[in-house]
Amino acid sequence: MSELKKIRGGKLLARALRDKGVEHVFTLAGGFCNPALEGFMDYEMPVINCPHEQVAGHLADGITRITRKPAVCIVGPEGFANAVPAMMEAWGERSPIIFVTGSSTLKRQGAGGFKEIDDVGIAAPLTKYSISITDGTRIYEFVDRAWKIALSGYPGAVHLSLPVDIMFSSFEENAGKEERPFDHLPKPSPRAWPDPNALSPLLDLIANAKSPVIIGGHGIWWSGTENKLEDTARELNIPVFNVPYHQKLLGEESDIYMGLADFHQYQPSKHAIHNSDVVIMVGGQLDNQMNFGNPPFFLDSTQLICVNGSQEELDRNRAADHVLLSDPGAFFDALKLLKTDKKWKLNDKWYQENRNKRGEWVAETLQELSVHTAAADAKTDKIHPLQLSLDVQNEMGDDDWLVFDGGNTHFWSEIAVNLAGWHGKKLGGTLHPGNFSLLGVGVSFAMAAKIVHPDKNVVLISGDGAFLSGGLSIEATFQENRPIVVVIDNNGGLDCISQQQERLFENGQHYATDFRDIPFHSLFEGLGGYGELVETRDQLVPAIRRAIASGKTACINVKAKGVISPIVLATTNKRDKASIE
Repeated sequence: MSELKKIRGGKLLARALRDKGVEHVFTLAGGFCNPALEGFMDYEMPVINCPHEQVAGHLADGITRITRKPAVCIVGPEGFANAVPAMMEAWGERSPIIFVTGSSTLKRQGAGGFKEIDDVGIAAPLTKYSISITDGTRIYEFVDRAWKIALSGYPGAVHLSLPVDIMFSSFEENAGKEERPFDHLPKPSPRAWPDPNALSPLLDLIANAKSPVIIGGHGIWWSGTENKLEDTARELNIPVFNVPYHQKLLGEESDIYMGLADFHQYQPSKHAIHNSDVVIMVGGQLDNQMNFGNPPFFLDSTQLICVNGSQEELDRNRAADHVLLSDPGAFFDALKLLKTDKKWKLNDKWYQENRNKRGEWVAETLQELSVHTAAADAKTDKIHPLQLSLDVQNEMGDDDWLVFDGGNTHFWSEIAVNLAGWHGKKLGGTLHPGNFSLLGVGVSFAMAAKIVHPDKNVVLISGDGAFLSGGLSIEATFQENRPIVVVIDNNGGLDCISQQQERLFENGQHYATDFRDIPFHSLFEGLGGYGELVETRDQLVPAIRRAIASGKTACINVKAKGVISPIVLATTNKRDKASIE
């Protein structure tokens, strides 16, 4: 009887991930992971080597957010420490990435092995599942567990630690495949179906509502049910809002979508939520952005319903008046049947009221901006960041991707996308920092969009501070020939923070937030890309067109005006308050 072929543990890992259908792997290549890298190479799985492990994590996150399919970030033990911020960012968005650490030797664990770190313990609070694979014959089992946990219920990142002695040791080629489940291909994740006894009274409550609203969270995105959200809301004339910071569920041009459920970035949401008798939050959390479900965000006269496909996440919404465990799609199907069954009486008056409020807000905001822009043009002054974002979008096609990153830059771009969407502007998609507002994700997210959509233009609007936090990742766009256009909102410092300080500090000044005059465009030119400096608005559009036409990774370095955004202004209006309170 011929002896079975043996392969290294790292190659077993690569094969198990291949069998799950993994298409994107990111790393900063290190010796601890070489057997896995050999496996990825032999199985023809594309691997992108990144200039930093945090970049590898953000790229895996960006790919996963767009495709809704797990990508892999594999690093060594010291690289794991560098990747922790990316793990945190993914946790905020519940992005089901698979993080893998080629960790210190299992044989001498606890004795001070080379680069020994408790990666499993560190990753545990930032992932749904973090474990060390202590037996190479169980690699398939642990990959299968991690995959299912990442995608089940409420998705989220997982972490596998493969000690270096197991990574390099040899095992029988079929190790782990002789036991059930014999089929290791990915299968659809189980979905929670609503209990009829719990669903029925909620449908009765909603059917009798005079002014209902839906607030959509990222659970809708990960369940792939955003189309059902749009169809149901339009059929029933229920205005839709998006939880701030999370994946956009509907295009801003959608007639049923109003904007963020954020009283500062989209003021009409206050009118909607305060005048609503029933608020239906689907796939979201009653966290700090929702004032934990309490007044003055949600009035005590409002009936607050929370629907979620995960019991764990539903338990976090303890402040809700009513909760329902249900896949978002199943809930939307049941909700839509109210009209089919002739139980729905709401006309379009409430919807039109919110639609009109949005139109008034757009007109007022653009009118106020036009005054600023006219004054700046007359004095050849720096461009307003809101005008910057609007002008950039005007040069983008309907299928192009927009990414934004930063503090005030992020907030102004959120507003600009809503304004442009009201006038029918379509985009292929948007990406931005998640719940933790982590700076430096922009370049990685933009490159991720370019990897998934290589024939589309991808434009990143980044604050100068955000670019300094993650700008080294730009090298990967050159290395992989994935050209993107980076428009830097260059106001000479951490403007979001300096503006908070000026309102908080007794002397009205800011401190430790300024940058020197950095020639970002020259950096891109030095790397082999395209770069231009823009100092006035009339220079911007021609520069963007030249950058896109260049076919290179490009930088438009825009000297922009530091203008406080509505959310920063609102949260720093008292000296004894902090913006994070």
